Amino acid sequence: MRETNERRRRVAVYCGSADGSDPRYLAEARALGEAIAAAGMGLVYGGASVGLMGAVADAALAGGAEVIGVLPEVLAGRAIAYAGLIALEMLPTMHERKARMHALADAFFAFPGGYGTLDELFEALTLIQTDKVNDFPVVLFGSDYWRGMADWITGRLLADGKISPGDDTLFRITDDPRFAVRTLLDTKRRYHLTAV
Repeated sequence: MRETNERRRRVAVYCGSADGSDPRYLAEARALGEAIAAAGMGLVYGGASVGLMGAVADAALAGGAEVIGVLPEVLAGRAIAYAGLIALEMLPTMHERKARMHALADAFFAFPGGYGTLDELFEALTLIQTDKVNDFPVVLFGSDYWRGMADWITGRLLADGKISPGDDTLFRITDDPRFAVRTLLDTKRRYHLTAV
C-alpha cells in the first residue's frame, strides 16, 4: 500500500456513468462514498456527475472527502463532467486516465459496469499481479453481478493454468461498502474480506 505522511489514503472506484437497472447498486455507491468520507479517506473516480459515478462522488463530497475526478477528453464533450470536485483532471486518452487513477490511488474498488469498468478492473488486477504494488485486493461490490466472473476465473483460468495459484485471491466480492472500507483501514486484516 503506497502511503505517505503528506496525504490521506485514496480509493479508486471504478463504476459506470449510468444508474443501471438495479437500484441496490446506486444505494451501495452512495454508502461507499459516505464510508470513504467517514473514514477520512479520499476518492479517485472517473469524473462524471451522473450514474453510479455521480452517486459515489456526491456522497463522498457531502461527507467532506477529497474527491478527484479523472476524465478523458473524449467524454468531456458529453456534458457529464462533475464541476464541483476538489480536482478534475482532463487527460487525452482512456489509457492515460487509467494510469493516472492507478498512480493516485492506494486501493481499487469496482461496481457493476460495462466495458470501461471491466477494462479498468482487469488492468488493476494485472498491475497488482505483476507489479505487486498493492497488498490489498480489488474489492467488487455486487455479489450476484460478479459471481459468474469469479467462477470463471477459478473454474477456468486457474484450472487451465492461465493464472497462478493465489492470483484468484487478488479480488474479493462483497455487498457491504462500509465493511470494505473498515477492512482497508485495518492493515492487519488485508486479504481477509469474506467473499459472499
